[in-house]
Amino acid sequence: MPDVTTEARHHPLYVPLPSEPPPVAPPAPVAAPAPAPTPAPAHAPVPALRLAPERLRTAVVAGAGAVALLWGLQARASARLDALFATGAHLTGLLAGYGVLALLLLMARVPAVEHGVGADRLARWHARGGRYVLGLIGAHAALALCGYAVHTRTDLVTATGDLLSYGAIAAATAGTALFVAVGVTSARAVRRRVRHETWRAVHLSGLLAAALGFVHQLAGPDVAGSLVIVWLWSMAHATVGVLLVWYRIVVPVRAALRHELRVAEVRDEGPGVVSVLVQGRGVARLCAEPGQFFRWRFLRRGLWATALPFSLSAPVRDDTLRITVKAIGDHTRRIRRLRPGVRVLASGPFGALTAHRRTRRKVLLLAGGVGITPLRALFETLPGGPGDITLLYRASDAGGLVLREELEAIARERRAALHYLLGPSDGSFDPLAPRALRNLVPDLAAHDVYLCGPPAMARAATASLLRAGVPASRIHSEDFDHG
Repeated sequence: MPDVTTEARHHPLYVPLPSEPPPVAPPAPVAAPAPAPTPAPAHAPVPALRLAPERLRTAVVAGAGAVALLWGLQARASARLDALFATGAHLTGLLAGYGVLALLLLMARVPAVEHGVGADRLARWHARGGRYVLGLIGAHAALALCGYAVHTRTDLVTATGDLLSYGAIAAATAGTALFVAVGVTSARAVRRRVRHETWRAVHLSGLLAAALGFVHQLAGPDVAGSLVIVWLWSMAHATVGVLLVWYRIVVPVRAALRHELRVAEVRDEGPGVVSVLVQGRGVARLCAEPGQFFRWRFLRRGLWATALPFSLSAPVRDDTLRITVKAIGDHTRRIRRLRPGVRVLASGPFGALTAHRRTRRKVLLLAGGVGITPLRALFETLPGGPGDITLLYRASDAGGLVLREELEAIARERRAALHYLLGPSDGSFDPLAPRALRNLVPDLAAHDVYLCGPPAMARAATASLLRAGVPASRIHSEDFDHG
């Protein structure tokens, strides 16, 4: 039976598990000869390569420093106003070009980066970096225009017309317009009102904008002035381009041909919630870990054009992958109408909400709503003895508990603690308050915490965990509200 603390039994929102008869003591073991040692497998599994977030951040900053050094080596001291404008334009232009490369690399879906940093963190860095890059592009354009106007002693309108007569500058202007469109549609207030397909199409135009910017950079004095710099700048762009094509196109297509994934079953799990079982050939070679997700593309009308991120809700077994989806939009509602045999393209696995983040013997899994899906897989597979693993599941009522029977079966089998925190989010009692969490998990600060749930719930839970003494480095979460 799952471990239950005394405080938990009297918790106002605690729902106890069904009682079960006490276990019968097994007979005394009979002495037997020691079994022969099991031979080691011919091919031991290779640990996944993961790039730590700190290392990636350091590498990106170091690259920006190298670009600034390149600018400094070519800069010429001058007090003339046009020279000052030009020097500022050169620095901001080089940094903007480098920034675009860094943004593309973050979204190239390189496995070592995705598995080490996490898709949600990469998306946040991409969004924040995009704002900086747009600012650098705007500063570069303004400084270059002012510098040209001062140098030619013309007004800004005339200077603009003169500059646009140069092909490389016209290309850069078109690229800038595309980058602005990407930035506008990515703003949180706008993105909520734009269909995902529209946002994605506009976002993909950023690739064309990057290509147009590259044409402009090769014509500029900071790059074109040296064959070595031209070669290095070109190789950097070529490398990022190859990574994008390889991991976003070649690898998913190759996986689709190799594994031949198809829908095997669609199973009702509760009001508006279904589990989709997807079978294929050699699925184990995908090396998917509990806690990770795939981007799923179901090849049927209304779904094929969009890749949807869903976490695995169970470990991989018998060449079968399982996701559990709640109907909250057009695409998720269509998933309920899938039929066995539908072809599936699955890109991944992605995500860093896996066992490798664990640093302590005791682990708390904190789920909200359908965020239980990756944590359910971890609840079953994370190593640990009785009392080491605790799952808190927050829902508005018992009807909102997804995969409840499976969770209770896992808790009984593993003798793990399982607590349901039921009640409205605007109720007088907050089950996620620091004191409430410490009542359920008395040694909370000694735990690693895996957190997954709706964005508002995740933010509130993170704040409570920090106030309860859990270090930020031991709160592991992943969400897809990237705005």
